[in-house]
Amino acid sequence: MKNKSYVMWNNKGGVGKSTITFHIASVYAEKNLDRDVVVVDMCPQANSSSMLMGGGKQSESKLQELISKDEPQSIVGYITEATLSGDADISKYATKLIDINTNLTDNLYLISGDGNLELIAPLLSERAEATPLSAADKPWVKIHSIIKNMTEKRLSSERPCTYFIDTNPSFAIYTQLAIVGGEKLLVPINADDSSIFAITGLFNLIWGTSVVHPVYGKYTFASKAKDHDLQLPKISYLLGNRFTQKKGAAHAFKALSNEALLKMYSEFKNNPDKFENMPEDINNISDFEKAYSIELRDFNSAGVVAANQGLPLSKMDKHTYEVYGEKIQVAKEQRDLCKKAIENLVSNL
Repeated sequence: MKNKSYVMWNNKGGVGKSTITFHIASVYAEKNLDRDVVVVDMCPQANSSSMLMGGGKQSESKLQELISKDEPQSIVGYITEATLSGDADISKYATKLIDINTNLTDNLYLISGDGNLELIAPLLSERAEATPLSAADKPWVKIHSIIKNMTEKRLSSERPCTYFIDTNPSFAIYTQLAIVGGEKLLVPINADDSSIFAITGLFNLIWGTSVVHPVYGKYTFASKAKDHDLQLPKISYLLGNRFTQKKGAAHAFKALSNEALLKMYSEFKNNPDKFENMPEDINNISDFEKAYSIELRDFNSAGVVAANQGLPLSKMDKHTYEVYGEKIQVAKEQRDLCKKAIENLVSNL
């Protein structure tokens, strides 16, 4: 078996990237005990790291401990070593999560997020733009391939890894590294117009505009990736997030979702090579929706509890939880629907 890697990105904030990453990774690890599952948190806010490490003050203390070491045991530590030496030992930076959060399985690991990603971003950009010393020297490719090289590694010789890369909505250089690092791209969207507009931005930022700007075009990530023949991820699924609990997909969401699907289907028809190959023939938008769109539930109170206590849906078996002194009720029906939606997604990965 070989390694797999998924990057979760949409250039719009608030679409649930970190929450979905937490739930996908925890369920995937439960269902694939023959694999090591590694979450790579490429967001300075480190929200998915916080959830995975148990949420609340516990996770905040542990995160500060990891990032405050002389050699940070975080994504910043890994990127720094890989930049300076050309490679890095992933085991030095991977945190075994069951040692911190006993709600998780023992095959789930974290390369934690780190606010210092913002501080090293200019330095990474500077190194990426360095003048090559020879025809074989490609500093831009070297820097942009750091996470890709990571996802080709194993934590142990016995088991392959599956990587889930969480991201920031910005298109900073660390986000570019994250996108290059994934073989497959998962795109979460919300029920709003800005999510639809963001789809156009996503394609433009990763693959470039149909008409290249005569002055600025050569400086874009898309242009440089093409010039260097850098492999980019294939779109795997469009994840419909923020659904209602009563009727499945709300009517308003469905109308917006259809617009998003139309945009994605249009891109698919023009550039099918940007999408993961599916076994089914895609002849119309209905085929496309069936192949590439997955509905998730709105996590609501289950999401609040999960974020605060690092509790995956499979371990959420009580009706009431206490979050910062408040009693939070989580209906069994809601838990089961959310769990079923995530398990459906995981079964397709």
